[in-house]
Amino acid sequence: MAFATETLLTDLYVGGKAMPASDGGRFDVIDPATGQVITSVADAGVSDAIAAVDAADVAARSWAATAPRLRAEVLRRAFELMTERSDDFAELISLENGKALRDARGEVSYAAEFFRWYSEEAVRINGSVSTAPAGMNKILVLHQPVGVCVLVTPWNFPAAMATRKIGPALAAGCTMVLKPASDTPLTALAMAALLEDAGVPPGVVNVLPGRRSGAIVSAMLHDPRVRKLSFTGSTEVGRLLLRESAEQVLKTSMELGGNAPFLVFADADLDAALDGAMIAKMRNAGEACTAANRIYVESPVATEFSSRLAERMAALVMGPGTAEATQVGPLVNQDAVDKVSELVSAAISGGARALLGGNVPDRRGFYYEPTVLVDVDPASPILRAEIFGPVAPIVTFDSEDEAVSLANGTEFGLVSYVYTGDLARGLRVSERLQSGMVGLNRGLVSDPAAPFGGVKQSGLGREGGHDGVLDYTESKYIAVDW
Repeated sequence: MAFATETLLTDLYVGGKAMPASDGGRFDVIDPATGQVITSVADAGVSDAIAAVDAADVAARSWAATAPRLRAEVLRRAFELMTERSDDFAELISLENGKALRDARGEVSYAAEFFRWYSEEAVRINGSVSTAPAGMNKILVLHQPVGVCVLVTPWNFPAAMATRKIGPALAAGCTMVLKPASDTPLTALAMAALLEDAGVPPGVVNVLPGRRSGAIVSAMLHDPRVRKLSFTGSTEVGRLLLRESAEQVLKTSMELGGNAPFLVFADADLDAALDGAMIAKMRNAGEACTAANRIYVESPVATEFSSRLAERMAALVMGPGTAEATQVGPLVNQDAVDKVSELVSAAISGGARALLGGNVPDRRGFYYEPTVLVDVDPASPILRAEIFGPVAPIVTFDSEDEAVSLANGTEFGLVSYVYTGDLARGLRVSERLQSGMVGLNRGLVSDPAAPFGGVKQSGLGREGGHDGVLDYTESKYIAVDW
């Protein structure tokens, strides 16, 4: 382990300083591979949250006034430092999250790219000048930083979900308080140390680990100095935060739940479709909002696709995320294992058949076997919930219209995947799918340069791309006649 636990930042990070929680509270961080305690971190309370907002507010004016080029250089340095420390970050993510090292390395590379992308965007937050149609004045539009932001991130991508918010916020000239998931606070705290080394001034980025998430976030959302909330997490929690945000009329970005369909038509290249399914389903052991949650395969190729997918998933090596040979690590905690187990059991009770897996292995840690289910009832609960585990339920279809209807039959709309050898069909189906993103003959859609986000109950706003930085600005219109 390159990150020795005794050298990790484990206190709150407020105003550029590490400090204990105001009431002295701490909580344990658990290794999902063993169920054992890694270390403990400070447990922030409401007074700590207000102190963090204080620090962000004090730093706000000077950071907003910092030249875009200087903000860009800080972000570029953050990218370089994260690249230099990539192995350390990957090992830390594997330790506290459980994901396989190969997936953790991929996450760190992806996370660092947000710093590089937004270092380039920081100098391109362009306004506009035009003539009013009546010719009476000019229309001058500026994009100004929205102000103090609250960033709430999940446990499944503890580095990437942080940088996807921190990067554009820094580029736009905003200050922030990051509230990481309590299952994975160590990565966020290591990020705070990295940003300090990169030259981020005190108070611009503050990090509050804590078990009392509801109280902490609520206190900040009701502080009039806070002007934006960016949240990644479940739709249920997102709805609650939207209600709270309404009281202060906050600018909000919501990246919420997903229930991604993965469509395989009979004319698809099955080798490519299987490659894509392994990425879309098994990256991070299925613990991703973009994971292929429901696999729909056209009847003529369903048997072959299912058996070959089961063969590939059976060959995966399961073990601790920190072991080099591991391809499938443990789930994040016992609750996650229980949820997956219940969904699989209910599907099998409803008539599904397990071609592979379907059990909790008899070993220490929070593991679930890679599982492939066939003959799944299209109304099964496993097709309506985010599985967040290494389980692939397969349903057959007989026509394009049926495939689209099945895919759209959900309240969610984050991402969809389509595999077909007919480009016209692929584009036609992509247009009909009710999702913010589509992977057409691709099992991976995430890219810092692309707008990431969903429709329906999967969220509001976009992260990544140029859209991502504009979400941290307010447009100001100045009417002027010269």
